[in-house]
Amino acid sequence: MSTLEKIKEQVIAGSVKNVQEYTDIAVAEGLNVSTILNDGLIAGMNVIGALFKNNEVYVPEVLMAARAMHTGLAVIKPLIVSAGIKEKGVVAIGTVKGDLHDIGKNLVIMMLEGAGYKVIDLGIDVPAEKFLRVVEEQHPHVVGLSALLTTTMPQMQEIVKKLQSYGDRVKIIVGGAPITAKFAREIGANGYAEEAASAVDRVTELIGSTFPADAAQ
Repeated sequence: MSTLEKIKEQVIAGSVKNVQEYTDIAVAEGLNVSTILNDGLIAGMNVIGALFKNNEVYVPEVLMAARAMHTGLAVIKPLIVSAGIKEKGVVAIGTVKGDLHDIGKNLVIMMLEGAGYKVIDLGIDVPAEKFLRVVEEQHPHVVGLSALLTTTMPQMQEIVKKLQSYGDRVKIIVGGAPITAKFAREIGANGYAEEAASAVDRVTELIGSTFPADAAQ
């Protein structure tokens, strides 16, 4: 088994120690940092994402894999910076105003980061103004809105309406326990994700269908 395959397998296993060890070895072997990132760390998270989507693993396994992946990422981060490697795209995500739940949001963040996206975590209880400000200041390709309480669904609708003023400059994806594809369409969101793994698919589709191939570079 190659070093890259070992990194991938240990990310899937959620072994922080082994991922760090094999990532160090990969660097010592002179492997291309982009290859280590994509064929080792991200490849492992992609497997976890697929398993999670099919209910073959659950939240604890995802958390363990994400922690292991981030350990390896910390090893190669200086090399990523020096090599000028860019993320696939930028996603800003937050739980809307009036809602203090963040488990689902945090899972989505882990899956997105594991897939190679830069994520701006806006936190919980986020007002419309904060979403608008991050679009103006940090220019994300996609904005994600999360809600668990039905009472905050109108707040989600208000935020989508305000974000629509940016046109194709930013795409909007929504999700959370009470949210449905029908509701997403009704409020004008560009995408809907029923769980964390599918959120990565939707973001990839939105970025790929809207922006040029080098838009996220």
